[in-house]
Amino acid sequence: MPNPVFDFSVLKKIHGLVLPAVLAALAVSPARAQMAPAPSVQQGGAANLPPTNPVYQKIYHVPTADEITATLDRVRAYLEASTPGRLVDGGGQEITDFSQPVAGATVERGGVIVFPLLTYEEGVVFVGMLDAADATGDAKYNDYVAKRLNVMANFLKVSPAPGAATGAAGRGGRGAALGGLRTPYSLDQCGAMCAGLLKARLAGVGPDLSAVTNGWMDFIGTKVPRLADGTIARHIPMPDTVWADDMYMSVPALAWMGKLSGDKKYYDDAVKQVTQMSARLFRPDLGIYAHGWITTNPDPVDIHWARANGWCVMAMCELLDALPDGDPARGTILTLYRAHVRGLAALQSSDGLWHQLLDRTDSYLETSASAMFVYAFAHGINRGWISPAYGTQALIGWNAVASRVNEKGQVEGTCVGTNFDLSEPYYYYRPTSVDALHGYGPTLLAGAEVLKLLKNDKIKITLSVGSIYVSPVPNQPMPWLEDGRAAGK
Repeated sequence: MPNPVFDFSVLKKIHGLVLPAVLAALAVSPARAQMAPAPSVQQGGAANLPPTNPVYQKIYHVPTADEITATLDRVRAYLEASTPGRLVDGGGQEITDFSQPVAGATVERGGVIVFPLLTYEEGVVFVGMLDAADATGDAKYNDYVAKRLNVMANFLKVSPAPGAATGAAGRGGRGAALGGLRTPYSLDQCGAMCAGLLKARLAGVGPDLSAVTNGWMDFIGTKVPRLADGTIARHIPMPDTVWADDMYMSVPALAWMGKLSGDKKYYDDAVKQVTQMSARLFRPDLGIYAHGWITTNPDPVDIHWARANGWCVMAMCELLDALPDGDPARGTILTLYRAHVRGLAALQSSDGLWHQLLDRTDSYLETSASAMFVYAFAHGINRGWISPAYGTQALIGWNAVASRVNEKGQVEGTCVGTNFDLSEPYYYYRPTSVDALHGYGPTLLAGAEVLKLLKNDKIKITLSVGSIYVSPVPNQPMPWLEDGRAAGK
C-alpha cells in the first residue's frame, strides 16, 4: 500500500497552521500528560520486585480470558434485565398476537427496566453484543440483539401506521416509544442504531429490518442538516455547529450501508464526514479532537472532551472495517486513525483510564471514553493497523475499565449525556451514573476486542521484570511498517 497522505489544506485554512508543522506533529506525538514522580529504586534484589501500590497491582497484569468473559457476562446479564425486551399494550399487558393492530402498543417500561430501546447508546450496545458473541462464541450475546430486533419488527406489525406512534411521540419518551422506526426526528435517534441493525443483518442475527434502515439512510442522506460542503452539522446550541459525536452517529451507518449495498456513494459520504470533520476538529499538535466547531467563530474551541474523541476513533475503526482494501481513501483514514491513537496513548493516566477532559489531569477519570480507547487500540492491533506495542496500554486500560464493572454488571463512572459547550467547567462537573447507557456498549466492545487480542496468534505477550510487552511473532508481516510508517518516513 502506498504511503497514506492526508490533505491538510482545509486545516491550514481554518486554523492558520503551517503544513510542514502539521505533518511533523503527526510524525511525533509529544509527551503531554503530567507525569507522577518516579518512585525511588531500592538497592539489591528488591529493585526487581513489583510496586506494592494497590492501583498498580489492580491494573498492571495480563487479564485472563475467563476474567474478561466473566465481566462481559455480568454486563450482558444486567442489560438483559434492564432493557426492554417485550411489547405491551396500553394497559401494560404483554402482546403475544401480532396479527392485528393493538392500540397503544409500546415497549415495556418501569420496574426493573432502566434503559430506553431506540437510542444511539443502545445501537452501540447492539454492536458490542455482536462483537462479544464473535469473541466468546456464546450465542447469548446475539440472542440479546435478536430479541430486541424482534420487538421492533413486531411493533411495526401491530402499531397503526402512520397512527399514534410517530416520530413526535418517540421524541417525548427519550426512545421509550418506537415511532422513530418509521419517522426519525434526529441523527442521534437513528444513526448509531442504524449501524447496529445493519451489522446484525450482515451477521445474520434477527429479522430483516431493511425497510427501517432504508428509511433511516434516506434521513441521514437527505434530511440531516449539513454545511455547504456536505459536512453533517447541528443547529444546536447554535446554527451550523459541527460536533465530533456526529462522526460516530453518521459514519458507521454510511460505511455498513456501503458494505451491504455495494453502492460507493455511501463509502464516499462516510469518508467525507471523517476528513471534513477532522479538518475542523482535529488538533495535529495534540493528536486529539476538539468537541465542536462553530461556523461563526474564527477561533477553534479547544475543549477536548474524552467521549467525543471516543466517538471519532471508533467511527474510524468502523469505516476501516467496512471500506474496501482498494479504496483510494483508505490511506487517508489510516493516517488520521494512527495520529489519533498516538495522541490518545500519550494521555492515558497512571490509573489506566483517561480523563473526562483529555488534557486536563484535574478532571475526573471517565469510563465510557476509556473503554472506547481500549477497544480502538486492541482492534487496531488485531487488524494490523498499528504496532502491537500499544497492546500494553490496551491491557492495563481494560483492567481499569473492568474494575468499574460492579457485581451487578453496572458500569460505574460514566459521564451522562453531554452537549457541546463553550466552557470547561461544564465538562468538569457533568455527573456520572450507572444509568448512563453510554458506558455499556463500549465496555462490551473493549472486553471483546481484548479477548481477541489474547487469542491473536500473530502477536506474543512477554512478561519481563514486572513489565508487559506485546510484539509480533517472528516472521510475521508488519503492515503498520510496510505501508510507509517505517522509521524515518
